[in-house]
Amino acid sequence: MTVSLEFKAKNVEKAVEKASEELNLPKKELKYEVLSYGSSGIFGLSGGKKAKIRIQLPEDALPLESKPEISELASIPSDGVEDSEPSDELNLGADYAAGKENLEDGQVYSFPEDPVDMGRNVLQRIVDSITTDAQISVEEDSERIFFNVNGGNAGVLIGKRGQTLDAIQSIIEKVINKRRKNRTRVLVDIEGYLETRKENLEKLAMRLAEKSKRISKPISLGQMNAYDRRIVHLALEDNPDVQTRSRGEGPLRKLVIFPKNRNHSRR
Repeated sequence: MTVSLEFKAKNVEKAVEKASEELNLPKKELKYEVLSYGSSGIFGLSGGKKAKIRIQLPEDALPLESKPEISELASIPSDGVEDSEPSDELNLGADYAAGKENLEDGQVYSFPEDPVDMGRNVLQRIVDSITTDAQISVEEDSERIFFNVNGGNAGVLIGKRGQTLDAIQSIIEKVINKRRKNRTRVLVDIEGYLETRKENLEKLAMRLAEKSKRISKPISLGQMNAYDRRIVHLALEDNPDVQTRSRGEGPLRKLVIFPKNRNHSRR
């Protein structure tokens, strides 16, 4: 008969060290199976998983002082399946872990219960990992939550055509709405970039609407995120000569401007 033991830690090496200490056996004598290599989650903030190893030892090979601690574990054949988790492992749910302190390796991360505060903390850590001296302010109303980042290297935070900013906003939106009953619009702005982009998109929409009317053909603006599509829709919603439609699937759907004197089916 053998005893199957599982040990969890931040990584495989620490899990082996933990097993060595608890079993009072040298690491070089431990034969283990890696069940999971673990992951750090989003910037070490949430969604992280611990590494897990499994060690199987003959029951008579266990140190005497270790037997009382594992007496509740199931003894199984070497090729069998374990029925339960070890009793000495604390299994924390994701929601509990997100709201408590992470004491791994002596680092303490405090996670507020409020989704907006959580989003701000996650955003600050993301920004701090990219640049320095950036400050975040938050505005919230019934329609949206607006995070404004000032300072630091704005160009790096925004990225080419706003792609880095879009990715950051996607993460923060998921963090906030995962912990809210009703979905809320989340916007992240860097040094007023969104307002500049809004003005440019409105000008582009007006110019292409005029062209669509003149040539009597639809014009595609190509793939756009939901925020940009909304700007164009609103800019042209009262235009008597054109109408807008979104086509395609996924986060980067295409937006098309149609002249109203042509009959186009909606998709």
